[in-house]
Order: sequence, then structure tokens, then C-alpha cells
Amino acid sequence: MPTITILGLGPGALDDLTLGALRTIQAAHHLILRTERHPCIPELLTYLQPECLVESCDDLYTEHAEFDAVYGAVVTRVLAAGMQGDVVYAVPGHPWVGEATTPLLIAQARAQDIAVHVTGGLSFVEPSFAAAGVDLMDGSQVCDAMLVARQHYPQLDVTLPLLLGQVYARWLAADVKLTLLTAYPPGHAVTLLRGVGTATATTRTLPLEDVDRHNDFDHLTSLFVPPLPPNSSFSSLQELVAHLRAPEGCPWDREQTLESLCKDLLGEAAEVLEAIDAERDGSDNSRHIAEELGDLYLVATMITQIATEEGRFQMSDVMRGVVTKLIRRHPHVFGDVNVSGVDHVLANWDAIKAQEKADLGLAPGPLDGVPPSLPALEKARKLQSKAAKLGLLDRHALGAAPALAALLGEHPDEQRLGALLWQLVALAHTHDLNAEDALRAYAVQFRREHEGVSKAPI
Repeated sequence: MPTITILGLGPGALDDLTLGALRTIQAAHHLILRTERHPCIPELLTYLQPECLVESCDDLYTEHAEFDAVYGAVVTRVLAAGMQGDVVYAVPGHPWVGEATTPLLIAQARAQDIAVHVTGGLSFVEPSFAAAGVDLMDGSQVCDAMLVARQHYPQLDVTLPLLLGQVYARWLAADVKLTLLTAYPPGHAVTLLRGVGTATATTRTLPLEDVDRHNDFDHLTSLFVPPLPPNSSFSSLQELVAHLRAPEGCPWDREQTLESLCKDLLGEAAEVLEAIDAERDGSDNSRHIAEELGDLYLVATMITQIATEEGRFQMSDVMRGVVTKLIRRHPHVFGDVNVSGVDHVLANWDAIKAQEKADLGLAPGPLDGVPPSLPALEKARKLQSKAAKLGLLDRHALGAAPALAALLGEHPDEQRLGALLWQLVALAHTHDLNAEDALRAYAVQFRREHEGVSKAPI
């Protein structure tokens, strides 16, 4: 049975080639190079037997416009050679680090009953972290620059060092920069590593925003991104909350339950809204908004941690559920549905939600989709919005509109409306009534009249 040996050439210098790889090269009768653009190739060829057939796949890069097509053609060439006899297929670095042809070749070789052996090599990862002065065992991330370039937000932990490999062109560096700038500040110092593992290795440290402002990128260029300060990631918050709930944590946090945190969740959401409202005078309240959002995330994370401890669900279930739902409800973004505008988007949204309920065996109601825990005023607004589309508001809301309109005056605005609502709350307080409870009860009554008393309270 013929054997295909996938061999790693290391990051650059011939001295970094493993002894096993060198012996394999010396014994080879047929050598296929994925690319001759590797620093050790000229010297390596002197170790071959005179009768060894050497091929390169560099021609396939010019024949095909897309990398997927190139890799497919490379695998086809290597498999064809493997059917004729033993062949050594040499790739830069380690065959299992950033080498797309390795899994493709192994899968197709097995299907054709061709044996595959992998001879490892030093990858670009070790000398890159060494050049950055970082021990990768202290926590690190390695990713292909192309993957990050395709993302709108980097799916990474910003509190861990990051190494992006194969930043081979200026346009790719620009796309990577745009993605990273959604999570890192523009002035964050990053380091371009070029030719690590070779005698001509260079490093350049510069602000992230300037990373694409030169044009000396090549296939041996990587980008090292240092971590942000500690406690800057969502995982840091998860760790802290889990610690607070642990036996050695805080007695108050350990006593909390899903029920006890309900009022905190609503209160923190209200404080976020208040912080945003504070910008109505044109001032920048960003720092306060960020602080209040942190408190809101804290309560949501605490609720999830409690659910995790009780074996109900984990954060991964929460994230997977909402991300999957959003993808499903945006077929015009992630599918082949065309929309004509916002109204069309909302109509599709309602139809998809109705289908989701049907799939669960739930009968749809005309006023579905109003969360039970909303504040009464926002709940009333959402119910009225839905009821208006169904023509259900004439008796309940529109009949009182003339009297309220008179109180608002000829030119109603948010300030006049706020003053009117303030007076209604004061009137309720005078009569020992809770305006929030009163409006919530009326909303429940309104929905029951149109959906039946058997419906759950809203």
C-alpha cells in the first residue's frame, strides 16, 4: 500500500527541521512542495537523493483565484502521486498548524485506501511568542488572520495574548484592523512579526490603527496583539460572579436566588435608561452609561450562574439560544430572503415568531410577544402598538384621547407628556394607589378581554 507522508518544514531555518523530518527527506524518492517560497528549501534540496523527483504546487496559486480551489487542486495532485507510490508532501511549519490541506488530504486519502503519516515540525507559533516575550502556556490564542478579517467582532478573549498568522497582504491587515478596533482601542500597541524563525526576522511595534499603513507584508508575516488590562472581558465577569457564589465567596451573593434578583434586574435596566436620558441636554454621559450597563450585565450574569449551579442551563445555552434565534429571524441577512424595507423585515419577524410557536405546539394569540416583566408603561405601549394593528384600540384608548389631548395642549412634546404622567402618578399617590400596579392590572384586563381569561397573566 502506498504511503503519503505529510512533513512539516518548520518556520524557516533548516536548523529548525526535526531530525525525523530530515531523515524522511533524505530517503524520499518523490517530494512535493506546497510552495517553494520557504527559506529552507534551497539548502534542503542539497540533502535529496539524486534520483528524487521534486515538484512544487506554486503554479496552482496562479491558476486558481480562491484559496479553497488552490488547496483542492494541491490535494488532487498529491493524491494522484500517492496512487503511484510513496510520496513526501512538505508544508511550511507544522502540518497541523494553519495548514488547510492536511485534513483535506487525510480525509480523501482514507477514502481511497492510501495510508497517511504525519511528521511534525516546529510551527511559527513558538518562535512568534518567543519574539514577543510571552509564555504561551500562561494563556494565549492563535488564529488565522483570514478568520478574524471575516468577522464583524473578534470572537476572542481580549484579556489573553493573541497571535494572528498569515497576514500576507496589506488589504488583509486592513480588514483585520477594522475587526480588532471593535474590541481594542486605536492606540493599542501591537507587533508585526516578519520571518520569525529565520536569520532575517524583524519586529515592528506600532498602534493598532496604523497596522496597515505600510506595504511590506508577505506569507511569513504575523501580528501579535497583547492583552487588554485585567478584568476587561466578559469571561472575567463570569469568573468573578462564580467566585462570589463559591463557598469562599460573599455571603450576600450566595443567598441570592432568581426570584430575589428580579427587582435588581428591572432596577438596573431602569438606571441604564436614566443614564441614556441624561444625554438629552447634549452632554456626553458615556462613562455613566458604561457603568450602569456593567451593573445590568452583573445581574444577568448572576442569574445565569445561579441557574448553572442548579443544573438548569449555562451561559453557553443562553448565548447559543439568542444567537441561533437572531440568525433564524434574519433570513434577509443570513439566508436568501429579499426584503423591501423595515416594514417587510418586521412582517417576516412576526411570521417567523408565529412559526416558532406553532413548532412548539402553542396556539398564537393576537397580543403575543409582550414580555410579562416589562414595566407597566412600556407594556401598555407595546400592547397598544399590537392592538392598533388589529383595530382593538377604539374603545380602550382612543375614546379618552380628546380629553388627554386638551391637557397636552396644541403642541405636545415629551416635556408636556412627562409633566402629565407626573401629575397622574401624584394623583394616584394622593389616593393611596400605585400607578405602576394600576396600569399593569389594566393591561392584564385588556389582554384577557381579547384573548380569554385562560391566558397566562402578562
